[in-house]
Order: sequence, then structure tokens, then C-alpha cells
Amino acid sequence: MSATENLLTTPLNALHLELGARMVPFAGYNMPVQYPAGLVAEHRHTRTAAGLFDVSHMGQLRLIGPDAAAAFESLMPVDVIGLGLNKQRYGLLLNDEGGIIDDLMFVNRGEDIFVIVNGACKHGDLAHIQARIGGRCTIEPQFDRALLALQGPQAVTALARLLPGVEQLVFMTGMPSTWEGADLYITRSGYTGEDGFEISLPASAADAFARALLVQPEVKPIGLGARNSLRLEAGLCLYGNDIDTTTTPVEANLNWAMQKVRRTGGARAGGFPGADKVLAQLDGAQPAQRLRVGLIGLERVPVREHVELHNAEGQKIGEVTSGLLAPTADKPVALAYVQAEYAAVGTRLNAMVRGKAVPMAVSPLPFVPNRYHRG
Repeated sequence: MSATENLLTTPLNALHLELGARMVPFAGYNMPVQYPAGLVAEHRHTRTAAGLFDVSHMGQLRLIGPDAAAAFESLMPVDVIGLGLNKQRYGLLLNDEGGIIDDLMFVNRGEDIFVIVNGACKHGDLAHIQARIGGRCTIEPQFDRALLALQGPQAVTALARLLPGVEQLVFMTGMPSTWEGADLYITRSGYTGEDGFEISLPASAADAFARALLVQPEVKPIGLGARNSLRLEAGLCLYGNDIDTTTTPVEANLNWAMQKVRRTGGARAGGFPGADKVLAQLDGAQPAQRLRVGLIGLERVPVREHVELHNAEGQKIGEVTSGLLAPTADKPVALAYVQAEYAAVGTRLNAMVRGKAVPMAVSPLPFVPNRYHRG
């Protein structure tokens, strides 16, 4: 039996093949990396119109019960209790050393906390959450539900034809909806830096709903390749590349994701796994020795993950974790970890590409301005 035959498939597998997708293994699934138009065309279409992404490999779960918010908050340096109804937030599951087990999105839907985790991590995340807070709330995996992302400046126009009312959502809010008898939940969020939506729906409705979206003149199918180039231009982390169990939120430059109520004073500060280390890095008592930064290439040479970064004296001071020639920015960009003293914007470094020093400079993030719809 080939490795491909052991892969799981999403509810849109037949549609991907029909559309001529090139399929690759990803997070245990057979997934479309690109369609015949190619990565750059798909990337540009998402930036100018609307791209449809199959992200059904992601894990969806519900935390149910009166203590669910407080229980979930005990696992992350994030404000869960204070999140308003149908509001969404970015979260970080931490281990006892402050390392990132996974990054995730969650919504307070009133009846539950609805959580979306990364595909490769979902079974481990579920086991971790059950082990830590299973006695405090009901944890219901919904790994059989489909998840679609519609991203780009014309996403709202296309989606509102099928689901009137979605145009009223703003960035990081959600709403329930129905389509042809299927129960949907829509959030105005995504992983591209563009305006857009993520739609959770039953697997049985996914193919018909995707086809209904693809009929819209603004919408084309987009694969994992462009999803990666879009998120990198947006300065967003890819779990397993840019963050993992060896990186803390402070090292990953994700301080913004830790709300003040969890950081300083008060009854709800600290109390999460790894809090002593993370808070000591935050307040400067034990500063992080390395930091995640953005880099732009000063020559037109793509710089990929695992490339070493050297200072002017030729000493290794860091490593690239994600990198490519960015279609919209039209230059090489990368995310990397560097020793803290080299993290200031404008600092010059050399990426060692096949033995040759390629000059790069620390850049602000994102590389392409975000265009989220904040109302």
C-alpha cells in the first residue's frame, strides 16, 4: 500500500481532483497544493478578488458547560472569560515550560466555546485538553465537520449572495447561519491578511456549498501553496515552522496575544502553564535570549527555512523558519529567530544560502499591510 493510500481525505477530495489540483500529503491528509493556474496566480487572485480554501483538515471542538471558559483560560495566557458573545480570539496552548503546544482560534458562542486547532496537532490537543480540564467541562470533538475559508477583498460580496447578513460581521466576530438545511457557523477571520471568512459546516453539505461559492464570479479555488505565501506576507506563524514546543509566546513575538488581565496583577494574572517563565520574559526579569523577526532580502535570492543567519563576523546568530520570494511584496521575505541583540528593525544579517552570504535586513511585520474589515 502506498503512503498516499493511507492518507485521510476531506469532504472536498473529489472536487479537488475534478478541478485538476496537484495533491500532496499534509497533516495526514491528501490536500491540494495548487490548481492548474499555479501558486502565483492563486496568490494574486486572493489579494484582488476571492479565494476558496479547503481547511477541513483542521480540528474543530466544543467546550460545553458553565465552567468551560474558566477551564479553558487555565490552559492559556489569554482572556477567555472576558470574551463577548460571538467574539473570536487567537489563543496559545502552552506546556509547563511555556512552550507552544499549538496556536488556535476560539469563539464564545454562548452555548459553548468553539475551538479551531491545527490539523497536525488536533489529536494531541484534544488529549491535552481532556487530561487538563476534562473534569470541568464537556469536550466534544467535531473532527468530522468541514471547514472552508473564503478570503480576499471580494469575499464578502460572494458570500453574502449565499448567506445574507454576513456583511454585518466585523473582523474576529461570528454568527450562526443555515444553508439548504445545514447548520453553519461563520467567522470573519482568516490566515491571509485579507478580509475574509471561515465557514464551519457539516461534511455532507461541504461539496455543494463549495460548488455554490465557486459559481460566484469572484471566487477561484486556492491551494496550500498560496495559503502559505499569503500567510507569510501577512507575518503569521505556521505551527511547526515558526512556533513549536521549544518557543515561548515572548520569543515568538506574540506578546499582543496575551491580554493585560492575564499578565499583570489581579486575580486572573498568571496561573497558566509555564506562567513563571513567560511572565519573567515579559517583565524583563529574565529576558528572552532569542526573538522571532521578519527579514527582507536585499538581493533577489529566495531564503528558505533552516538557512543559518550570520552576523558580519561570520558567527551564527539565528535561523530562518519560513521564507520565499513573496508575490505581492515582490522580494524575498522570511521569518526567523535571532539572538535578541540582532532583533531591532534595520539590523543587517547574512543568510547562508549554499555557502554564499545573502544580505538581509530585519523588517517590521506584516510584509504586506493587513486589510481586515474592522467596521
